[in-house]
Amino acid sequence: MSRISELFGSAVFNDDVMKDRLPNNIYKSLRRTMHRGTVLEPEVADVVANAMKDWAIQKGATHYTHWFQPMTGITAEKHDSFISPTSDGKVVMDFSGKELVKGEPDASSFPSGGLRATFEARGYTAWDPTSYAFIKDNTLCIPTAFCSYSGEVLDKKTPLLRSMEALNVQAVRILHLFGKTDIHRVITTVGPEQEYFLIDQALYRKRKDLIFCGRTLLGAKPPKGQEMEDHYFGSIRPRVSAFMKELDDELWKLGILAKTEHNEVAPGQHELAPIFTTTNIATDHNQLTMEMMKTIANRHGLTCLLHEKPFAGVNGSGKHNNWSMTTDRGGNLLEPGDSPQDNAQFLLFLAAIIKAVDEYQDLLRISVASAANDHRLGANEAPPAIVSIFLGEELTAVTDALASGEIYVSKDKVHMETGVRTLARVPKDTTDRNRTSPFAFTGNKFEFRMLGSAFSISGPNIILNTIVAEALRQFADLLEGSDDFNTSLMELIRDTIVKHKRIIFNGNNYSEEWVKEAESRGLSNLKSTVDALPHFIDEKNILLFARHEIFTKAEIHSRYEILLEGYCKTIAIEAQTLLEMIRQEIIPGVCAYQKDLATTASLKQSISSSMDCSLETKLLGSLSSLSACLYKNAEALDIILSQAKSQNELLEQAQAYRTEVIPAMQEIRIVADQLETLTGKSYWPFPTYGDLLFSV
Repeated sequence: MSRISELFGSAVFNDDVMKDRLPNNIYKSLRRTMHRGTVLEPEVADVVANAMKDWAIQKGATHYTHWFQPMTGITAEKHDSFISPTSDGKVVMDFSGKELVKGEPDASSFPSGGLRATFEARGYTAWDPTSYAFIKDNTLCIPTAFCSYSGEVLDKKTPLLRSMEALNVQAVRILHLFGKTDIHRVITTVGPEQEYFLIDQALYRKRKDLIFCGRTLLGAKPPKGQEMEDHYFGSIRPRVSAFMKELDDELWKLGILAKTEHNEVAPGQHELAPIFTTTNIATDHNQLTMEMMKTIANRHGLTCLLHEKPFAGVNGSGKHNNWSMTTDRGGNLLEPGDSPQDNAQFLLFLAAIIKAVDEYQDLLRISVASAANDHRLGANEAPPAIVSIFLGEELTAVTDALASGEIYVSKDKVHMETGVRTLARVPKDTTDRNRTSPFAFTGNKFEFRMLGSAFSISGPNIILNTIVAEALRQFADLLEGSDDFNTSLMELIRDTIVKHKRIIFNGNNYSEEWVKEAESRGLSNLKSTVDALPHFIDEKNILLFARHEIFTKAEIHSRYEILLEGYCKTIAIEAQTLLEMIRQEIIPGVCAYQKDLATTASLKQSISSSMDCSLETKLLGSLSSLSACLYKNAEALDIILSQAKSQNELLEQAQAYRTEVIPAMQEIRIVADQLETLTGKSYWPFPTYGDLLFSV
């Protein structure tokens, strides 16, 4: 057996371990719970807990934790040891089914959006048996859901599981109408591509903006950025290669299907892509991947930046969410086959997705909304804030033919003509890719490209699952009541495409022409987080979530509050950090440089009154003028920031941050970046873009 085969999943209480350590009846019962959603019996939990504990201790674990995903965007854990006292003053290692199934962390200190008062502290974690337990840092980590004492959902996993079940119910209804009654379950699968930056840790520690905000608030453009396009897919530097090797090993131990790694477009930027897996597990795995990236980077004297736009002027980092639907018989429902025009089942599911994306553009935009991602969306490496679907030439031609009632004639498969005889004949895909599209069909899946790199993928997938479930529900209701299934089916597909084809766009999403065309089509353009978030509590969206039992009305409002508050806090922290950097670092450094320039000029004059001091005089004038402007702008920002904080309503506060604070910060940056280019390097208080981007 190869080293990788032995390594993979070695820290996971996976199916092989369960089969080996659990009695056959217990194993089968747990499998039914995992794959068919049956209720977990208490006696099963007790046996599983004991086996899990023995396995974990043999692996060196001393503690266990319920590992959950609160609304902070990261994971949380409270560690308890396995020890239990005995009557003779000693201890035994114990772990019960009750401890496995339920934990009790404090719920008052996590974001709740007003669902919980500070004094209402009790919260519960509940074991999610559909996601395997694993060992991290000598601790048995048990994936769990998290809710309050009164049952309100306080995490990102619970609504994700609900949305997966909602889609499963409606998709199975559709498949049974096609006569596929042997299919009992449909699951969504995801492969999230993760982009990130690596910089030298010693340089990172010298910049308050990176430490407090995760991004640079200042920084003049270096002589070289990504203009030469020589970093993308280039050879991986030894220090980065060592990091990637250890990262692969640690991820493989955790059963994470890390597959592809390469240099991205910007200097210092890289990407990791996994193989597809169930959305719930993919979400857990992506959270672990981000955590491991940061931890392992530290071991190599590096810092991993997951912010969506850590450096102005070069590509930011996203997370491409490759989403599909598969059945418990192994079929991919988004596989068009060789003749998609004849594949009615595929066309119906495609129509459902087109309808869902068109009707709930706002929710998809909201699912990727954050102060950080606002810097990235619409830039050269990310799609714009306008949601649209890319289908490619072939599927667009198929849908156009359906909409017009014409017969589509498929083209013969062609091969790439390279002009070199010795190269193998490479079959050409039926369509090109479109990296500017927010939501692109890429063969047998949709790639949702708008996610920011630091995002949990749970939010966007909750939305995707729910809106597609709603479209399928409407389709199933109509088709189940039809006297002529085939006729109704084709009419439904055609009518849906005609009604919603405005959302399909295969061109350049960056162009100004598209912005105008999208407006004429009636598509929404929610440019900022503050524009998008209020639509979360629109009545149609509340009804959608309530119908499929994803969120209650109170839970939707709580998430709206959490997201708005997060936006405000992010901008406030950035503004306060910027003021600190100016007052405590930049102005003292520039003043020291001016002092030395003045001393040099004075020394020259003392030697000879005829000596030329025009250089020092001119430079001093520029530095003095810019410094005064910087100080004035900082004072103005301080006042504007106080005014934004004083707004009574959270939405008004967020609007003030967007329209007043952010522009004031940008004005400061323009002046500070000019100062950087004029100040001697030894006087400038922190590493420059050139230092940071080319340090590894």
